[in-house]
This record gives sequence, structure tokens and C-alpha cells, in this order.
Amino acid sequence: MPHADTLTVVHHDDTRTSYTDVRYQLHRDGIRIWSDEGEHALTDILMTHAYRQREARAS
Repeated sequence: MPHADTLTVVHHDDTRTSYTDVRYQLHRDGIRIWSDEGEHALTDILMTHAYRQREARAS
């Protein structure tokens, strides 16, 4: 499962939601995000921007 230091989700109405230090999974119905705040499932996404600035830690 990919990890992102910064993940920005652009919604169909052009609003943006940003997350930091998350794991995520893209699927055909949207995106599922796991963060310190819990699990998020979004279906109204237009695109995502994921950035990785450091080496991955062993899980």
C-alpha cells in the first residue's frame, strides 16, 4: 500500500482536501485513506497528488 508524506485530493467541485503522513489505496470507486485520525473513504474525487519526500520505513 503506498505511503505519502502529503496527499491532496481534488474533488469534482474543485475543492481540495489535504492529508499528511498517510497510506492510501486508489480503486475504481474512489480512494481509501488511512491516517492518524482514522480511515477515510472518498468517492467524489477528480484527481490526487501524492508526494513522498523521505525513504519508506519498514512496516
